Amino acid sequence: MFPGQGSQRPGMGRALYETSAAARAVFDMAEDIRPGTIAQCFDGGMDELTLTDNAQPCLYCADLAYAAAIGESGTTPDALAGFSLGELAALAFSGAVSYSDGFKLVCARGELMRAAADSRAAAMVAILRLGDGDVAKLCGEFDDVYAVNFNCPGQVVVAGGEASLEAFKARVKDSGGRAMPLATGGGFHSPFMAGASEAFKDVLRTYSISEPSVPVYANATALPYAADASDTLARQIQSPVLWHRTVENMLQAGIVTFIEAGPGKTLSGLISRISQRARAIKYFD
Repeated sequence: MFPGQGSQRPGMGRALYETSAAARAVFDMAEDIRPGTIAQCFDGGMDELTLTDNAQPCLYCADLAYAAAIGESGTTPDALAGFSLGELAALAFSGAVSYSDGFKLVCARGELMRAAADSRAAAMVAILRLGDGDVAKLCGEFDDVYAVNFNCPGQVVVAGGEASLEAFKARVKDSGGRAMPLATGGGFHSPFMAGASEAFKDVLRTYSISEPSVPVYANATALPYAADASDTLARQIQSPVLWHRTVENMLQAGIVTFIEAGPGKTLSGLISRISQRARAIKYFD
């Protein structure tokens, strides 16, 4: 399981770079393509790493480095999934795209999404203590507020115009919920990203994406990718992340052990809230 934007942190991957040849190769590949990536990952502060066009390539490298180090230990996956940009790391690890092409794609994705965010003032908030349907109903009261990340029971992330979000948060409080602002760079996985999604589709046409070697579950459908991933991958940028449903579908497929490949324990925490049947673990902190 590959985490997405928001999981980045200063120093991520440094210990793996020093101890794992497979992890080191991932970072060295990225450095050849985008000089300065290693310095950002290891020495960059949160202000630098929070910028979308920095966060996405750096976190892609860290996610893949963790996965490469886990694979180096002899562990192989039966299926893969990634949260938002983590989905590109999952596709690369599956062999659907090379590590280097995946890195070039994520660099383009980060730049396009930052440009889209800069063109429209939007933000994201996590809504706690309300059901999915309740949050969707509240969003329906506003023209530019959308439920975008269905993380786990009682936790839905919403994207919206900054002016509308203030009124929306008041409605959440009135309904017995709690709204927590998120440190993101825009209204991701919503119609605010429509331009980035269309532009990314054009970028994807210049790359070859093969069928994954193991099932890779897509955020937009909560189902494994079909043979051609390009349309789904482009649509993902402006579509909700169906993480709760994805984990449930993986459980139904017989997967009960989930290994988080990346910095932090965000996905492990979500998975543990989704089902008591699931066992979420971290190989490396």
